Amino acid sequence: MKSGAPNIRHLSLEELINYFEQLGEKKFRAKQVYEWIWKNGASGFEAMSNLSKELRAKLTEHFSFPALQIETTQYSADGTIKSRFKTIDNHLVEGVLIPTETRLTACVSSQIGCSLSCKFCATGYMDRQRNLDFDEIYDEVILINQQAERVHNKKLRNIVFMGMGEPLLNYKNVLKAVEKITSPDGLGMSPRRITVSTAGVAKMIKQLGDDKVRFNLALSLHAATDAKRNEIMPINESNNIKALIEALNHFFEQTGNEITLEYILFQNFNDSIKDAEELIKIYRQIPVHLINVIEYNPIDAAKFLKPDEETVERFINHLSKARVNATLRRSRGKDIDAACGQLANKDKV
Repeated sequence: MKSGAPNIRHLSLEELINYFEQLGEKKFRAKQVYEWIWKNGASGFEAMSNLSKELRAKLTEHFSFPALQIETTQYSADGTIKSRFKTIDNHLVEGVLIPTETRLTACVSSQIGCSLSCKFCATGYMDRQRNLDFDEIYDEVILINQQAERVHNKKLRNIVFMGMGEPLLNYKNVLKAVEKITSPDGLGMSPRRITVSTAGVAKMIKQLGDDKVRFNLALSLHAATDAKRNEIMPINESNNIKALIEALNHFFEQTGNEITLEYILFQNFNDSIKDAEELIKIYRQIPVHLINVIEYNPIDAAKFLKPDEETVERFINHLSKARVNATLRRSRGKDIDAACGQLANKDKV
């Protein structure tokens, strides 16, 4: 491969066809390569077994194929599988396969590290190295789907962009990855089974609406007043709750897609009945499908603690009495640092 050779996965089908025609090859060869890349999830040219050795050698000479590789895999007692992926430029990023009785879900990352510095999240204590390219995000899904088929004999049913990084600060690559995941030429997955989670970038939430995306959206709220949210999520200072409510309403008006609010409970911070009342006020202002109340998973860098079961139950019951559609999400993969907010390229010892 020549130094600086173009990434073949960044070529459109038309561009591939042009390349093959210049080589004097038949047009259908380009379609075969395109299918290997996107439908079959090939990780390199050597996997393209219906191409001649000579043609594979030419492709290797003219193009790069920087696919993610699995560096380590950890298995939780509850069946969760965490993978650490290595990029071509030696960065590390994590993704998780979450099994339940009804579905297999891939939790994927969109950035290497994160720039938002949320105080409760392990990734937030890392620097953002760079955005993941759309084909690298696609690789995460392919590799986790292969694990699902190998371990559970089933394909992935859902994908959540809830891993490392802020998806809406890598907007173009996330949308391009979703396009490939949902395309009939790719994995053909329904966009309704994909949820993109954001810490709250109001401008880009509106952009999702304007772009008429077909996937679902989750807002990591975690505090129901600006004063408290500012304490734990610095992004709230430039994207306050009022701006987020306005953006989410615009998103729903444009798309009609499901909106979920994510709310982690922290002991003696946001777990009182007064906090529940503030959360209900926000719920009433947005067409929210569901509030996911989430167990906190302690991390070494943060001072927060998980509330006791009685406090959690009281909080949930108060929401239910107010006819709020809320559910408690029990964390998976805590024993391997694979649960919500724990991804930091750290080995569990």
